[in-house]
Amino acid sequence: MKNLKIYLASGSPRRKFLLHELGLNFEVIKPDVNEKILPDETPEDLCARLAKIKCEAVARELKVNNALVIAADTIVVIDNKILGKPKDSDNALEMLSLLQGREHEVLTGIALSFNNKLISSFERTRVKFRALTHAQIEAYINSGECMDKAGAYAIQGKGSLLIESIHGDYFNVVGLPVCLMGELLEQNFNFKLENLLNLNHE
Repeated sequence: MKNLKIYLASGSPRRKFLLHELGLNFEVIKPDVNEKILPDETPEDLCARLAKIKCEAVARELKVNNALVIAADTIVVIDNKILGKPKDSDNALEMLSLLQGREHEVLTGIALSFNNKLISSFERTRVKFRALTHAQIEAYINSGECMDKAGAYAIQGKGSLLIESIHGDYFNVVGLPVCLMGELLEQNFNFKLENLLNLNHE
């Protein structure tokens, strides 16, 4: 995997942080894609499709060999309703009021492109919020943390105070299912785990 170039097709600071934590050297290219939900599209299909079109958009831009493109899209689902990023504080209040005291699902679609081959999948994690008062929800909104997060909360920040339990991949809730990414790289592109663990030390 010498001369491998890695590109993150996302402007998310959470995804950038997770890749940095893996010790990877990468460039960020934020794709410009239409994220509109298609008629009758399931949450699973939506997050996988959006990750795929983000990955495809960046892969088309690149004119280099040995380029790995990583893309992801995270959504929150409750009562079969898809919660994206809140439009404003009122929308954040609506989302958090719906989530408080209940369990919901976080789905992250992930897509990987390497040497003209693209694969996509998704991860699912169940998260339960503690019961919250209106004043507590407003205090969290006023912290400013929620505005660019799916479901209007950040599990890795102040939002951790809102979480009662989690079942599944924590990193999926942050925005990138790292373990699934490693498995997909091994299974589809023959990136061995031993090499991934020392990717930038070869």
